[in-house]
Amino acid sequence: MRTIDIFDTTLRDGEQSAGVNLNTVEKIEVAKQLERLGVDVIEAGFPAASKGDFDAVKRIGETIKNSSVTGLARASIRDIDAVWESLKTTAEPRLHVFIATSPIHMTHKLKMTPDQVIEKAVETVKYAKKFFPVVQWSAEDAGRSDLNFLVKIMEKVIDAGASVINLPDTVGYMTPQKYGEMFRFVRENVPNIDGVKLSAHCHDDLGMATANSLAAVENGADQIEGTINGIGERAGNAALEEVAVALRIREDFYSASTRLKLDEIKKTSALVSKLTGMRVPANKAVVGNNAFAHESGIHQDGMLKEKTTYEIITPELIGVNSTRLVLGKHSGRHAFKNKALELGFDLTEEKLKEAFDTFKDLADKKKEIVDDDLFSILTNKQTEIGEDVGFKLERMQVQYGMDNIPTATIELRDENGDLKQLASTGSGSVEAIYNTIESMLPSPSRLLDYKINSVGGGRDALAEVYVRLEYDGDNTSGRGTAQDVLEASARAYLNAVNRMLQQKAAMKEKVAVKAGV
Repeated sequence: MRTIDIFDTTLRDGEQSAGVNLNTVEKIEVAKQLERLGVDVIEAGFPAASKGDFDAVKRIGETIKNSSVTGLARASIRDIDAVWESLKTTAEPRLHVFIATSPIHMTHKLKMTPDQVIEKAVETVKYAKKFFPVVQWSAEDAGRSDLNFLVKIMEKVIDAGASVINLPDTVGYMTPQKYGEMFRFVRENVPNIDGVKLSAHCHDDLGMATANSLAAVENGADQIEGTINGIGERAGNAALEEVAVALRIREDFYSASTRLKLDEIKKTSALVSKLTGMRVPANKAVVGNNAFAHESGIHQDGMLKEKTTYEIITPELIGVNSTRLVLGKHSGRHAFKNKALELGFDLTEEKLKEAFDTFKDLADKKKEIVDDDLFSILTNKQTEIGEDVGFKLERMQVQYGMDNIPTATIELRDENGDLKQLASTGSGSVEAIYNTIESMLPSPSRLLDYKINSVGGGRDALAEVYVRLEYDGDNTSGRGTAQDVLEASARAYLNAVNRMLQQKAAMKEKVAVKAGV
């Protein structure tokens, strides 16, 4: 039985999903949950891309102790230096450096000859090896590369010091058979291949990322890269939860396993979904809400007689709690704290008190408080931004009637503590709210995307709104949760604005510190 390393790139490739914008606090929370899940390597970001990315990678590296943290770099000395500066104080600084190897990329993107690509790859791996004990080298677009060229460049970078070689299907073009054959070919033809681990990184453009990843395992891959819920650019990446559970359920076939704590999967999936605003489809394998639902009469009959007739994965395996009612309005703070710890939240005493107060307020309004409600409350509290920056919703009233024009009257407290009140109309209640808020903001804003989900079920379920907007020329996103859909909508919009204001305030503070002001 081989053990396959799990390389999670949710915070790098996953965050490149259109519309996803995590702040540093949110990234740290995801990284901590990935550590609890037991992933071997966390790709925390691309430090050379921005100051925000650099800071996030640095802080994640300082926080995570039981998983290796890595940063991405192009085949560039500047990029490698940025990763080193962000991770040099960590226990095991690791680098992920890449260069394209397919003819189409070398010709049109890099404008380099194959020999120049080899020279650049060797030069940067040798440079990186001066600093990093583990250097992973990736052949971008390996799936469309010439196999003999792959063999040639792999031999050179291994000699230069690469410890892990990644062969990505960058555009999701390959089929399982061909992807597996590529791994088998390089294992049989690269003379120094025994000195490194082979890694697979698959995209899902043709819906084959999980199948391709498993084909790589069949043919000698030692590491699988992917994201939670399969998020990522375009159609996304291989879903790590699918790969890990497939290896567990079909150990008889693959003779391979991972170090993941599978009962942390559902919790990790829910956290990533909530913070990114990317809802998990109900029919999603392993973590979808319908993954363990049986409606067909024949299926239900079989399940009642023997679960294994139609259920190859038990809910408990991935951490789905079958007990729905967890706490009520008479529950005390001690029980609430224990439940928070059970759900993976270790809040400060101040944040725990605030979360408990929110819970008690909700318990007075809802008949049943379930895990989903608590998870939403605790996640919001764990990742919320400080109230010292931005706008605070004080009061809101919305008038609506089928024969009347929807009107929203809102009272906000601004950054200086001053109260502002305004009323505006719209073609619907949400538009009236957003027209009012936009008129009260000091800079122009424009809504780009709006999503609404229910937390749990029932007529008294919490509403969770996710928005993406443009504020003062920059894109930002925000979340709002409340029992009332309209209140959640208003809070989401203000959360997005406040996140942008906080980010700009933090940047100004750093500049001031550097300048000695």
